[in-house]
Amino acid sequence: MPDLLRFVSCGETWIWLMRHVRNNGGPAEDDRGPIIEAPAVLFEIAGLGWEDPILRSYGDAGKIPLYSRKFSENTVVPPFKYSYGGRLRRFLGVDQLRWVAGVLRAKPYSKSGWISLTAPGESPDAVPCLTSLAFRLRDGRLVMTAAFRSQNAYTSYLNYVPLRSIQGEVADDLGVSCGSMRVFVDVPHIYAADAAAVGEILRLSERDGLGGETSVRGPAGRPGRDRGRLRPDGARRAS
Repeated sequence: MPDLLRFVSCGETWIWLMRHVRNNGGPAEDDRGPIIEAPAVLFEIAGLGWEDPILRSYGDAGKIPLYSRKFSENTVVPPFKYSYGGRLRRFLGVDQLRWVAGVLRAKPYSKSGWISLTAPGESPDAVPCLTSLAFRLRDGRLVMTAAFRSQNAYTSYLNYVPLRSIQGEVADDLGVSCGSMRVFVDVPHIYAADAAAVGEILRLSERDGLGGETSVRGPAGRPGRDRGRLRPDGARRAS
């Protein structure tokens, strides 16, 4: 299991992940062409939002609406082959976000708030990169884990910020604030066709002093069960 890394912002995570793939990856193949494939990673992100200075400086703002719709709409949005919104809110007839909120409302200490975005026997071409989400209440806040079977590091930030919205949706249902978001990526990669663009972003971020090595290594924490009842939290959710 890789070490758990902790990042202050989505932008810092994005820069680190691209650097990880570039520095530690090797050649591999993909349906869309050759890739650079790196070892698995595990990290937590404290703050996520589109106002992140790194995302504003080097991200592609034109893609934000498209990726946001992937998480918010129940129907498939081209060019994607699946809808995270549909799999979260009406997968096999179940609104999984309402279900997980119900689990935690009944048992705030529960570790069973785990939902799957895959179905047995479905077409391999439509298996989503995001395979599962887990929700836990700890210290009066909702923390979330996202597991990716595979992820393109170059566009990873376009998934992380919408995922915070999903975390916030469940937190609002429970009347609590958001804690950190933990992410596991089994196969982080970059398409060879994007290698030059990734290299340019890393060069610019180093020139501008943004997105340096700011992660903190350490074992995954094991906070005790939140035995208190659910309570409204007036603090603004982390964004």
